[in-house]
Amino acid sequence: MTPELQQKVDAILAEMKDMGQIVVGFSGGVDSSVVAALALRALGDGATAVTAVSETLAGRELDEAKEVAREIGIQHAFVELSELDDPRFRANTSARCFFCQSMRFEHLGKVAEQLGCEVLASGTNFSDLGDHRPGLKAMEERRVYQPLLDHKIDKAGVREIARWLEISVWDKPAMACLSSRIAHGIEVTNDRLRRIELAEECLHKLNFEQFRVRDHDGLARVEVAAAEMPRLLDAKILKQVAREVLASGFDRVTVEMSGFRSGSLNPRPNSDKNPASAPQKVSP
Repeated sequence: MTPELQQKVDAILAEMKDMGQIVVGFSGGVDSSVVAALALRALGDGATAVTAVSETLAGRELDEAKEVAREIGIQHAFVELSELDDPRFRANTSARCFFCQSMRFEHLGKVAEQLGCEVLASGTNFSDLGDHRPGLKAMEERRVYQPLLDHKIDKAGVREIARWLEISVWDKPAMACLSSRIAHGIEVTNDRLRRIELAEECLHKLNFEQFRVRDHDGLARVEVAAAEMPRLLDAKILKQVAREVLASGFDRVTVEMSGFRSGSLNPRPNSDKNPASAPQKVSP
């Protein structure tokens, strides 16, 4: 690591040691994995990773979280919840993530209370400030410890730390809960979440690395990274993707020709003056 980044890691470890115990909200992604691994270094058995299990978490992501926790060696617990119990979440306004994170950290707080722990931590990093993140407000209100954000460590820095820690997911593409694929204003339902999960599993099986299937009320908008677009547009692959996405429960399927963009459904300033490129329809 660079000397500057090493200084930040040392400062985080010192902070954590003073906390005595930490419960880390753990998704198995690179951000939360780094925070969990640092907490384990600082506190040993005083560090616990907790994964929230709900309809918005893909089964494959849960399996990967279990595997990474074992790799790190941290105690790993689970808490079950359903964001769909909250009508404000189901309404899927631009504030959806606020209600999700509020419920998530309320449940994590109960686990922490049982452990006698006063500190909840998240893997929010400094790059997250550049996007629409109402969930950050929910964490701020609950005084969640966000070491990567507090020490201004961006995504590239997080990956560098993860490589230094020898965490296997150091280069794992960023993921988000399945509800982030549903266009705002369309109700979040279990049926929609499951068809998104099935559709994205098709892209995973075909070894695409960075992808999303956006749900526009029955129309699936497939996004892959620009570098992977030529392979997606291969006639054989395209036909298979279209067939399997439709089989997952969508009525129509399109390809986003501008490629993958994280948070492409988030509100954007002056979006009416800068319309997104029109999706291209694909026949099965």
